[in-house]
Amino acid sequence: MNASRTSRPEEGEKSATLGRVLPRSFYAKGTVHVASSLLGNYLVRVKGRVRMIGRIVEVEAYKGTRDPASHAFRGITRRNAPMFADAGHAYVYFTYGNHYCLNVTTERKGTPGAVLVRALEPLTGLRSMRELRPGATDVELTNGPGKLTRALGIDRALNEVDMTTVGPLFIVDGGSRDFHVKRSGRVGVSSGTDRLWRFYVSNNPYVSRP
Repeated sequence: MNASRTSRPEEGEKSATLGRVLPRSFYAKGTVHVASSLLGNYLVRVKGRVRMIGRIVEVEAYKGTRDPASHAFRGITRRNAPMFADAGHAYVYFTYGNHYCLNVTTERKGTPGAVLVRALEPLTGLRSMRELRPGATDVELTNGPGKLTRALGIDRALNEVDMTTVGPLFIVDGGSRDFHVKRSGRVGVSSGTDRLWRFYVSNNPYVSRP
């Protein structure tokens, strides 16, 4: 599947040439592997006639019933059911009473796993992002999981959306991986912080500040 298109940059934007949509087979692998592999790819949000694109620069992996920080730790529930379904779907949930988080599901059906998208480098659609995040600088538009969902207009209406096909939310191949990946313990959780399952692009200014 191909989503080839070169978006014309507006003021402050960067050009983005869209390649193939990442297939389900990309996500149907080990969660930690998928997490690091997502870096450098493009998250695309289509909202009405607006297309907003950001390069993924920070992620966190969450596995199944043996991962105390995972929503799937205590088994399947109505909330975490997407983590047990087919790979390549959006898992969107509301947290801390004030923002949404976007994850993409991983592993084979029946084996829970998901990767939290923690930060993006905004490329196109900045005008719309600025309207959705008034007062934020361009660097702060999408440098955190709650910030990026607000800037891209992502909420529970997109929960379980298939991200392996062109639609309101999908990820495309970002091409060259000419960057250095760093890893650390996960942040914002009270357990499982010893697992080095947070991955980010080294020296990228759009990575969150834990």
